[in-house]
Amino acid sequence: MDSQNLRQRPGDNPGVTADAVAATNEKSRNRREKRMEMAKRGLRSLVISVSLPLSLTLLKIYLSGSGHGYGTQPKPFWFPPLWLLHTACLAESFVMGLSAWFVWVDSGFHVKPTTFALYSAYLGLSLAWLPTVFRMGASWLGLLESSALVATLVGCSRDFGKVNPIAGNLVMPCLAWSAFLSVVNLKLVFL
Repeated sequence: MDSQNLRQRPGDNPGVTADAVAATNEKSRNRREKRMEMAKRGLRSLVISVSLPLSLTLLKIYLSGSGHGYGTQPKPFWFPPLWLLHTACLAESFVMGLSAWFVWVDSGFHVKPTTFALYSAYLGLSLAWLPTVFRMGASWLGLLESSALVATLVGCSRDFGKVNPIAGNLVMPCLAWSAFLSVVNLKLVFL
């Protein structure tokens, strides 16, 4: 018989009482409950950090309308349709919220206050670009905003990457999209 597969019952060992076994079970139950509570708090913070920028972006899309003149203007073939533009802005908002959550989990906003300032600047600039270009028709101002947004995302990528490498990598697709929007905005200025 293999002795490694044998177990002792609490009553078989004179040094272990039923009270000691109950106390050990209670400790493991308390640890499990604490872990579940931490997981619930983490999930709650994740939902908030993703849904807040996402809902602000949805509100921005709703208020900016259908892009006055964007669909009727003659433009190059590589310009994204308005529905793709809105969908990509929502995806960018989701990914940046997730990236900010990774930084927040690692206490990056507390340790490096510039990360929070950069993320706030990103949020403000990304919320202002669409209404500026499509609602107000101010392509020059939109070009300044999109250039500042690209610079802000470069800073976010650098600082987020120092706190959490995954967060820094998540910023890269957002940076590529914003650079593309800057090129689109530049072409809109000269149309």
